[in-house]
Amino acid sequence: MPQNGAPPNSMPDKKTKEPKKPARAPREEVEAELVDEDSLDIVNVDADGDESVAALPVLAKADATALTRHDPLAAYMRDVQRYAVLPAEAQHELAVKYTTTGDVEAAARLVTSNLRLVVKIAYEYRRAYKNLLDIIQEGNVGLMHAVRKYDPYKGVKLSSYAAWWIRAYILRFILNNHRLVKIGTTQAQRKIFFNLNKEKARLSAMGIDPTSDVIAKNLDVPEEEVVQMDRRLASGEASLDAPISNADGPSISRLELLPSLSTGADDALATGQISLMLHEKIEEFGKTLKGKEAIIFERRLIAEEPVTLQDLGNEFGVTRERVRQLEKRLQEKLKTYLRSELGEGLLDA
Repeated sequence: MPQNGAPPNSMPDKKTKEPKKPARAPREEVEAELVDEDSLDIVNVDADGDESVAALPVLAKADATALTRHDPLAAYMRDVQRYAVLPAEAQHELAVKYTTTGDVEAAARLVTSNLRLVVKIAYEYRRAYKNLLDIIQEGNVGLMHAVRKYDPYKGVKLSSYAAWWIRAYILRFILNNHRLVKIGTTQAQRKIFFNLNKEKARLSAMGIDPTSDVIAKNLDVPEEEVVQMDRRLASGEASLDAPISNADGPSISRLELLPSLSTGADDALATGQISLMLHEKIEEFGKTLKGKEAIIFERRLIAEEPVTLQDLGNEFGVTRERVRQLEKRLQEKLKTYLRSELGEGLLDA
């Protein structure tokens, strides 16, 4: 909805009439609007004539053989075109209003007026990730972050500032979702991930053998990381559920060959018996204690909520350091007793 006092050119464009569709046979009623890379054009230039900032790819009609009645990408692009691109002066006024008063409506208008910019930038990465809508969505997050961080008094246009945040969010999304396992966790690895193939193609076009040492020198990264990234990008992901041929019988999956993380029945039984023996021997040791040692044993060593050394020191009329020394001596006596009763090997296990 338009805001009161907004510039006239900030009003949404009037909806244009769609051309009449040719009549089709009943079996050819399936319609869809898809992005046709062969018929792309730059349209909807912003009010300042900055074609590189707020351009959208043209949507082309798909043929009657399309299998879907509704394409989400086409629907989103039609919705984006409902919002007009505000001129730089209007965006500056809204940015000042949001910065000084925190007006959410002003921020919303800044975001919606730059949605075309997100689509334009996201379309540059359409070959890096299969789902363009996911890239656009991540770019929208970067746009909202840019609006929140934008300083209108720096003398920089919002579209120019937001483009950096949009690209940063899109690149991070592509890197994190390129594989199930993240392959770029450091700054150098991210740099290699986005530039390795391009650098190989550039060197090959120049007649230079794209070896790892040459690429590492040109990208200013360690050669070992270039070799590792090249191997990781060249190798595919192996599913644990993928069957493995077995000549002796039916195929099994890799998951079935992995060792079990659970404890076996024999190990669990042995552990339980050892724990029971330790508990019994500790109780027998406690019955042999008297005086301060018995109190420290009951209230410090085997208590669920041990008292502090200071509390026992106050009770005994000694310092907390003296209580710590008595406790340490008692622990050594307990270890000696258990070794003599259970054996050295069983206690160490």
